[in-house]
Amino acid sequence: MELRGPEPLGPRPGRQNLGLWAAAGRRAIPYLVLMALLIFTGAFLLGYVAFRGSCQACGDDVLVVSEDVNYETSPDSHQGTLYWSDLQAMFLRHLGEGSLEDTIRQTSLRKRVAGSAGMAALAQDLRAALLRQKLDHVWTDTHYVGLQFPNRAHPNTLHWAGEPGKQLPLEDPDVYCPYSATGNATGELVYAHYGRPEDLQHLRALGVEPTGRLLLVRLGLISFAQKVASAQDFGARGVLIYPDPADFSQDPHKPGLSSHRAVYGHVHLGTGDPYTPGFPSFNQTQFPPVQSSGLPSIPAQPISADIASLLLRKLEGPVTPQEWQGRLSSSPYRLGPGPGLQLGVNNNRVSTPINNIFGCIEGRSEPDHYVVIGAQRDAWGPGTAKSAVGTAILLELVRTFSSMVSNGFRPRRSLLFISWDGGDFGSVGSTEWLEGYLSLLHLKAVVYVSLDNAVLGDDKFHAKTSPLLISLIENILKQVDSPNHSGQTLYEQVAFNNHSWDAEVIQPLPMDSSAYSFTAFAGVPAVEFSFVEQDGQAYPFLHTKEDTYDNLHKMLQGRLPAVAQAVAQLTGQLLIRLSHDHLLPLDFGRYGDVVLRHISSLNEFSGDLKARGLTLQWVYSARGDYIRAAEKLRKEIYSSEESDERLMRMYNVRIMRVEFYFLSQYVSPADSPFRHIFLGRGDHTLGALLDHVRLLRSSGSKALRTASSGVAPVLTFEESHFRRQLALLTWTLQGAANALSGDVWNTDNNF
Repeated sequence: MELRGPEPLGPRPGRQNLGLWAAAGRRAIPYLVLMALLIFTGAFLLGYVAFRGSCQACGDDVLVVSEDVNYETSPDSHQGTLYWSDLQAMFLRHLGEGSLEDTIRQTSLRKRVAGSAGMAALAQDLRAALLRQKLDHVWTDTHYVGLQFPNRAHPNTLHWAGEPGKQLPLEDPDVYCPYSATGNATGELVYAHYGRPEDLQHLRALGVEPTGRLLLVRLGLISFAQKVASAQDFGARGVLIYPDPADFSQDPHKPGLSSHRAVYGHVHLGTGDPYTPGFPSFNQTQFPPVQSSGLPSIPAQPISADIASLLLRKLEGPVTPQEWQGRLSSSPYRLGPGPGLQLGVNNNRVSTPINNIFGCIEGRSEPDHYVVIGAQRDAWGPGTAKSAVGTAILLELVRTFSSMVSNGFRPRRSLLFISWDGGDFGSVGSTEWLEGYLSLLHLKAVVYVSLDNAVLGDDKFHAKTSPLLISLIENILKQVDSPNHSGQTLYEQVAFNNHSWDAEVIQPLPMDSSAYSFTAFAGVPAVEFSFVEQDGQAYPFLHTKEDTYDNLHKMLQGRLPAVAQAVAQLTGQLLIRLSHDHLLPLDFGRYGDVVLRHISSLNEFSGDLKARGLTLQWVYSARGDYIRAAEKLRKEIYSSEESDERLMRMYNVRIMRVEFYFLSQYVSPADSPFRHIFLGRGDHTLGALLDHVRLLRSSGSKALRTASSGVAPVLTFEESHFRRQLALLTWTLQGAANALSGDVWNTDNNF
């Protein structure tokens, strides 16, 4: 029952108006709700886009705690979002607290030849330094390798043939070429410019035969090992290598190499221990009992500019081409031949223990994927530019990332810091480690970053790298200030006079880089950064006893600390991106352009091949499949959810193995260790295929083909051999396309 009061009689205007408003309000409610939903949805989408744009690299939320580097985070620590700018600021702040300059100076003062007592002491000190940083893991890896050293009882000699008493002085008996053939070599002397295959061919064309002679060649452009290998291919009996002043800066304000100094350099055309090729040298097990095919069969010896000048004055024959002239004497250089010389090399092979030192920060989400950074520790002389700078930067990066971890940063992937031993003998320490753990590393190593030769000047910047890293390097260059151009980033410096910045900066990995084996042997993308002098002028003190802190500092006109700091900033920010991004920032589509560039070189021979019933269509088709697979993967990634950890890991596994896909599966790592079809050496490479095709139009290309591809020379075009090369190369490319496509039901092998 409802009790009601008496109702007043007659209408009430106020009550009537209120009812009208109430009715209108009821009709408007659905529209108001819809409008509110639209506003909320729009605001949410705008916020999401803004968040994604500002945090493409930050990954999961990480802890933000006290800036005290010794503070340990606890489970109930305050949590907050850490963006890329936050990570960048944190890294730069902690890096700035270091003592990079002092570490370079102190390392340069220590004697650290591989296998020496000084090196053993330095290895212990470096391991202790890593332990103080409270990393997750610190350990040592020991190998017993065959190294070659001078024979103190019987030093190397050089004298006029038939006049053993008239010996030419080799000023420093410590300067030698490791892995030179031993014994005596006698012959007339011939000047052969830089000793490149094209130089020796030109020499022959000018009527001076290198066969049966000793060659005098200049330092530079190619490695010692390549010079000796080319000389051997042309039948020379021995090689003398000297530094010509024309190849170094003529700036009177910068120090120059003393004319009585010779330059050290190994002559093994390969990497690692040449007495266990393709196999690790563990526990003094020297197996298999074979030698590397890259060991030369002729002797080689470095000599000073003074000795070279004396020899050049004895040469007769035609005057060299103008571009072959150097700065050793007022009289023009002649090709020779000159008087007979006898070179005696008596180096000893010694089984030597070397130690690689490791430190690791474990990743949070993908601890089994490693971002690897390494630096050579050993040095033949003071080795400031060669290894002290890299070692100092490595230690500073370890300290900096350890401090960041103490302040809340935890990378998704593991950071692996390595100090290599035996680098001066041809990346022996790094290659032996790769050989020992190859089956593991190709599944787990994401990228290798080398700190060797990081500061050889301050005018130009080079990145010797895999194509997969080019886009990331471009992005990081825009984040780092130039050390010698105030107000400019490194990118602005390198792109100032060149719209194609990568043509100015990017170079292929050379064999004498410790990063080379990671890519060409293990299939891991790698990069080595270097600041160098303008106009390609070489740092004059590299591999000499004058590679001191003071000389490098003077060469850079007092900017050594600033340039080293720039390398550390560049490297550290690269490591943050590689270790912390949800999706690995590797540009897997780049290899489509690389294949196209190589195929373009083959196109000019398509008519010659067609006349023989041959075609390059298979290669074109394989490249097309790779490009389509790359584009398909890119679209899948774009349309997927970044928060899906399982999906992101699947994508990352496919991306990180792209480099490995370009290792030819049709050749043996023991017989052809550098299996990479673009960067490697052997009959399976694109370079070897191109050299073979060139024989359709020319003859006598033996030396060029040997030098570029490292395979046995073929003097005439062989159709069956070409068909095999083409098939193996095509299926390596097709295999890369299939692997990038994902699962077997996503592949298509119909040409």
